[in-house]
Amino acid sequence: MRLASVLTPLDQYNLTLAAQCGVEDITVRYPGPDLEDLLRLQRQIEAHGLRLAIVEGYLPIELLKLGRDRNGSELAAMKSLIGHMGKAGVPILCYNFMAGTDWVRTRLDAPERGGARVTEFNLQAAEHAVSLSATANAISADRIQATELWTNLEWFLRELIPVAESCGVFLAMHPDDPPLKEFQGKARIMNSVGNFERLMQLVPSAHNGICFCQGTFAAMGVDIPATIRQLGRHIRYVHFRDVRGTGPEHFVETFHDNGPTDMARAMAAYREVGFTGPMRPDHVPQLIGEEDGEPGYTMLGRLFAYGYMRGLMQATETIPPEPRSR
Repeated sequence: MRLASVLTPLDQYNLTLAAQCGVEDITVRYPGPDLEDLLRLQRQIEAHGLRLAIVEGYLPIELLKLGRDRNGSELAAMKSLIGHMGKAGVPILCYNFMAGTDWVRTRLDAPERGGARVTEFNLQAAEHAVSLSATANAISADRIQATELWTNLEWFLRELIPVAESCGVFLAMHPDDPPLKEFQGKARIMNSVGNFERLMQLVPSAHNGICFCQGTFAAMGVDIPATIRQLGRHIRYVHFRDVRGTGPEHFVETFHDNGPTDMARAMAAYREVGFTGPMRPDHVPQLIGEEDGEPGYTMLGRLFAYGYMRGLMQATETIPPEPRSR
């Protein structure tokens, strides 16, 4: 397994800190349509002894989700991106299929240990919270049913997986966050283990894979180590985090060592299934002095997470696999 991270901002200071903490792989947002932009990021990252391994976020994909890429511009942009990643040797493209929005929270300053701030989702508060920021988040008023999303997703994969195979790039689907059946009039389909198994069958390929976001799967109410073993051969990338709550309708994020999931057993399960790819902390608490930073993406919480994760990685090297029940 390789410790990975997104860095906000991606600058010399944070790259140096990440390298000093044992990070190996870096995640970047969509770099734009030009190959040189991706290569420039790669040079910046490699100058610190790190690898650009994942492109994730802000992808030109929103019309594709809704089946409204009339002129094919988004499909062309995604194929071009995969081609650029292949040329640069960037192996993983992480995406999601949440129509009209991305991950959603209703509170950004819920209290955690010692007064640290974490994000919270409460479905009862969500309608009001989202309506206040609808313009900023570009949330469309259009509705879409689950059957339409599945149709759009299958077409999307049939178009992109052959390109990914030829370029040596692995697609990794992130679950819906929160994993509700519907949000703001739009169905959600990447919200259960069964639907991830269905995803794998739409276009069977090693390049059609999963981003196993532990926090989102935990919000589904599943047993995390058991689910890692169930989906393990399809996992290409991991978001290592946890939540506490009553399901997808209401939860808060936690410190990595302060949630209900047995993180040591989870790490051992990744080893058991042979996962060797990148794993990043994902969302982290805002610590003292970072109250004005981007919620979930400040640096001090990542430093704590890096050490915790590296400790678990090393500890689980000597933990034998759990016996399987018959």
